[in-house]
Amino acid sequence: MDWVHIQDLARHTGEEVELRGWLYHKRSSGKLHFLVIRDGTGLAQAVVFKGDVAPEVFELSDRIPLESSVIVRGRAKEEKRAPGGYEISANHVALVHPAKDYPIQPKEHGVDFLLEHRHLWLRAPAQNAILRIRDQVIKASREFLDQQGFVCVDAPIFTPAACEGTTTLFQTDYFGQKAFLTQSGQLYMEAAAMALGKVYCLGPTFRAEKSKTRRHLTEFWMLEPEAAWFHLEDVMDLAEGLIAAVVERVLDKKKNELKTLERDLSKLEAVKKPFPRITYDQALEILAQKGIKLQWGDDFGGDEETAISSNFDRPVIIHRYPAAVKAFYMANDEKRPELALGVDVLAPEGHGEIVGGGERESDYDTLLAKLKAHNLPQESFEWYLDLRRYGSVPHAGFGLGMERTIGWICGVHHIRECIPFPRMLERIYP
Repeated sequence: MDWVHIQDLARHTGEEVELRGWLYHKRSSGKLHFLVIRDGTGLAQAVVFKGDVAPEVFELSDRIPLESSVIVRGRAKEEKRAPGGYEISANHVALVHPAKDYPIQPKEHGVDFLLEHRHLWLRAPAQNAILRIRDQVIKASREFLDQQGFVCVDAPIFTPAACEGTTTLFQTDYFGQKAFLTQSGQLYMEAAAMALGKVYCLGPTFRAEKSKTRRHLTEFWMLEPEAAWFHLEDVMDLAEGLIAAVVERVLDKKKNELKTLERDLSKLEAVKKPFPRITYDQALEILAQKGIKLQWGDDFGGDEETAISSNFDRPVIIHRYPAAVKAFYMANDEKRPELALGVDVLAPEGHGEIVGGGERESDYDTLLAKLKAHNLPQESFEWYLDLRRYGSVPHAGFGLGMERTIGWICGVHHIRECIPFPRMLERIYP
């Protein structure tokens, strides 16, 4: 008798199989016990008939606590009415370990309670589906960039200086020196791009933002491609292609998980190239039409991003922002120097910015002046300035926030559910 995973039951119908998993749900009807088993790959129903098993097995099946680990043996068959579409006519049930007084019961629980028990909440079908979609998003992103000739290069976690502003740094002692948890791998990817041409990193990044919004975490993962000889238009093309490819892959491979989340698939099916592209100035006009008045030079917050993206049925690309609201490393538009060659991609349905990037400043003197204007210590950036001293070329890239992207694809309200163990302003447990 073979041990099989629930996702593979279709290949074993009519055979005697063994399932190993946890009891997700149960109900009884006289001489029948219906045990719904989950094993991480899906759900299947085991039907325990009093006449098919030993008396002690039938009695055990009635008292197994939810989330206990079990082994079930029996014949597999298709049953469209059963959870997962398959069931086992059980001839044996073994209790491996009882889950006495399991904290999460089939009732409404508050979010704080669920986050306190995140290590157990991950077992819930919706959370399981989100993490499987996260896995697919990462796989699809890597595959897309690999096909475009990008090389994966790992960026360090400890850094000596800020990348995205000094007010959101996590500082630590590094053998008597100040060090910080990385805000972005971008600067290191710029160095790698000068060596390898087209590169990307995928890893955790850290922002000490005192924010409690549904779009913010203090630790999140970013995918950061960077390419030598790329300009702003190239970056917009790359981001558009990446997002469209990822959504297409999730629709193809994870439709069941999207259904578990009750996601409106038509919203994702609309995500096709080309994406609308508008300038910062045009975005201001859209906001004005909606009665939202901003001064030229103001950055967009969550409310403004939602208002802009509501005009479109797919992600919208906004480019050429005021230089004053962009980072020191951003190149300026030659035709309008007050503008940075920056780009953001806003997801539809109110999920906000999922991509931020643009063309980098490639001139040594200009970059040095920008460092000084931002009051950043030159000695911490000498290596970064070296990239402009020795064979500088135009280059560009972006960062894609994994959790925001996954939250949008899944239709999840808060991105805390889009990472296995979220880190937020007031939560570092478990």
